[in-house]
Amino acid sequence: MLRNYTPMELPTALAEVTDTYSNQSNRNQSLEACSREGALKTIVFPVLYTILFILGSSLNGLAAWVFLRIPSKSHFIIYLKNIVVADIIMTLTFPFKILADANLATVGVRVFVCRVSSVLFYLTMYISILFFGLISIDRCRKTMWPFVGTSRRRLLHRKLLSAFIWTSLLALVLPNVILTSRLKTSGRFKCSDLKTELGLKWHEVVNHVCQVIFWGNLVTVIICYTLISKELYKSYARTRAQHEARQAADVPHRPLNKNSIQANVFLVLAVFFVCFVPFHFARVPYTISQTRGQMFNCQQKLFFFQLKESTLWLSSLNSVLDPLIYFFLCKSFRTSLFNTLRLSPGRCRDLGTDSTSVPVDSTPI
Repeated sequence: MLRNYTPMELPTALAEVTDTYSNQSNRNQSLEACSREGALKTIVFPVLYTILFILGSSLNGLAAWVFLRIPSKSHFIIYLKNIVVADIIMTLTFPFKILADANLATVGVRVFVCRVSSVLFYLTMYISILFFGLISIDRCRKTMWPFVGTSRRRLLHRKLLSAFIWTSLLALVLPNVILTSRLKTSGRFKCSDLKTELGLKWHEVVNHVCQVIFWGNLVTVIICYTLISKELYKSYARTRAQHEARQAADVPHRPLNKNSIQANVFLVLAVFFVCFVPFHFARVPYTISQTRGQMFNCQQKLFFFQLKESTLWLSSLNSVLDPLIYFFLCKSFRTSLFNTLRLSPGRCRDLGTDSTSVPVDSTPI
């Protein structure tokens, strides 16, 4: 029933109603300002992922075509072939993320993104991280012991190791697919809403394992490239000393090559730090903001979400930057690419090699 106000009470009542509507309006504006459905998520990132999809599918398709013509005659080539497969799978997940972020996906497609597409995306990311660690170890080994041969037995071991990595990570993430089984018919839901109680716990376990994978490989990469830097500097110092000794003795000699320390060997390090390090540093505060929400206001949560999504795009950029590693560090890849395209290698002939400077021996397996 409507209350009859006296002339004295009417101004107070009007003020209360005005305050109520004002507070509700401010609350709605605050929620709108904190909404994740802004231009960054629905327009900018879909455009950026579209660019990655076009470039990634083209470059990795070409890389796969070239690698099919290259025998697995070194550890390095075996690792690169695995990264190509991981990059192709990652690239194929981009269209689903584009549709979901742009709010163009149906409920069925969004469920597929949560159950399958996102799982494959992170699976291939951590497979790439593991093989980057193995490549760093291989580069370190070839720098410190350049004349150690590669036997067939060792090649078989690297192939078995590659199969073990794929099998182990697939077994780790498969429950995430199976346990994301709750049905949702409404258009608004988060991926966590589709997970069962056991699925949420398993998802947390997988996150911890992935953190161990990243930080373990980060330490490995730093140690390997520190050793590589020291070894290359020693080599450069020896070459310079020999050059100065010959110059002092007036012995004919070739000019000192100032580029004897080849920077392209650090390309793996650069790609690793650009693509994977920012995401894992941003993921820590984002996870805290999600699990301990009372510590953060709405604007802070939105900032950490946008930071996480931005650095996740950098991780996706790995699928486009990896072909640079194939080209600049793998001589077999360059040779096969130029032969396939019927082009002259020109100055690219003198770029880095792919660990095949020592012939593979014929030791029986």
